[in-house]
Amino acid sequence: MAAQRGPHRGPPQVLISVSKRGFKRAVDRNRLKRLIREAYRLNKYQLLEHPGGHPVGVLGIIYTGKEKSALALVEKKLISAFHRLLGTAVPRPASPPAA
Repeated sequence: MAAQRGPHRGPPQVLISVSKRGFKRAVDRNRLKRLIREAYRLNKYQLLEHPGGHPVGVLGIIYTGKEKSALALVEKKLISAFHRLLGTAVPRPASPPAA
């Protein structure tokens, strides 16, 4: 199968990996993979709605952390990775007005 070059319109194929060396128990590895899948599911629109298509045909997500993380942190890091991948600026949250 030849690699397709150029902008893609559909979702990329995704590989998610959590090291057995970092998390000995399968239940911990599976939980982290579920969290990553959920964070990807909630934010894949950023790839799909990129103007002119996105440059990603295959995406590998490798969890390199040493501790278990919450969904909010995993999602924040995944969004940051999407912005770096697409070469767009990371939107900053609105700061409260000064009193």
